[in-house]
Amino acid sequence: MPERSRDWIRQAEKDLEAAEAMMRDGFFEWSCFISQQAAEKSVKAVIQNLNGIAWGHSILDLVRSISKKVNANEQIEECARDLDKYYVPARYPNSFGSGSPYEYFTKKDAEHGLLCARRIVRLCKDFLA
Repeated sequence: MPERSRDWIRQAEKDLEAAEAMMRDGFFEWSCFISQQAAEKSVKAVIQNLNGIAWGHSILDLVRSISKKVNANEQIEECARDLDKYYVPARYPNSFGSGSPYEYFTKKDAEHGLLCARRIVRLCKDFLA
């Protein structure tokens, strides 16, 4: 399999831009989900660069799998844990007893998601540089 970490990290950066735009436009649930995607793709870029195979969508699990190579401190793990919470509930109404995701996710959630995603993407970019 060809090594494509550069493609993965570039898409992660583009996802960050999309998450920012969605937050500005008030689509907070989608901003949260796309922030999660940006972080996930950036960690998968590192895993691919290390000749590994990345399975699953848990950023926390993915970060832990590279923790011996990348300085994934407690703050990074906390961000990964928080972003993992956005993977399903931000998209599906049955994640809540009633209502739709857009009724539950706030600008504060989106801002936090972006902050965390930026931290993880930056860590991964620095490793790949």
